[in-house]
Amino acid sequence: MEAEPPAIELRGLVRHFGERTALRKVSVRVPAGATLAVLGRNGAGKSTLLRILATLLRPHAGDVLVFGEPLPGRGFAVRSKIGLLAHEPLLYRELTGRENLEYHARLHNVASERVQQVLEAVAMERRAEEPVRLLSQGMVQRLAICRAVLHRPALLLLDEPRANLDPAASELVEPLIGRPSGCTRVLTSHDPETALAEADLVLALKDGRATFVGPGEELGDRQLRELYG
Repeated sequence: MEAEPPAIELRGLVRHFGERTALRKVSVRVPAGATLAVLGRNGAGKSTLLRILATLLRPHAGDVLVFGEPLPGRGFAVRSKIGLLAHEPLLYRELTGRENLEYHARLHNVASERVQQVLEAVAMERRAEEPVRLLSQGMVQRLAICRAVLHRPALLLLDEPRANLDPAASELVEPLIGRPSGCTRVLTSHDPETALAEADLVLALKDGRATFVGPGEELGDRQLRELYG
């Protein structure tokens, strides 16, 4: 019987932006259902990695497989399985929260009942009729989380997922984007302590190069200081 492929497999991933190399031969395997925390300072390559996994950027070298499908060539086969929570909320500011979610529901052929379900899950049903531009950053983040999980993805790509959320809101979104979701997760965080608490695996990036790949408990304090120093 064939073993299940990892949810994500990177082999020697390289990505350039002009003369700058954002990712330098990064390799990692993430089993289905596991959480990978990607650590590093601003500019280390974390968001670039998420955008490649989301099929929004093409790698320049190396292999990228998501659920066994090579990217970007077979991106169409996995896009419906991926939910992206990016640094930008990816919402139309002039539309209401509900209109944004209804639009994404149509794109993914999701029933409108699901829109109401996720709005209620994050306690946004009463503010859902207001234009996004009038909402606080925390409310916009909650709507962005709704958009990311609306189609019940198997893989969640989470760039600073709890940014702008107070403790009460963080607790509300936990069933959608935390371990209870049951999804394979790749998350970035400027707060290594929080990320390590959630992670099965850690990928530490410095200047686009992997300085550590493995279980979080094996990442030492000295390595963390060097990473953020």
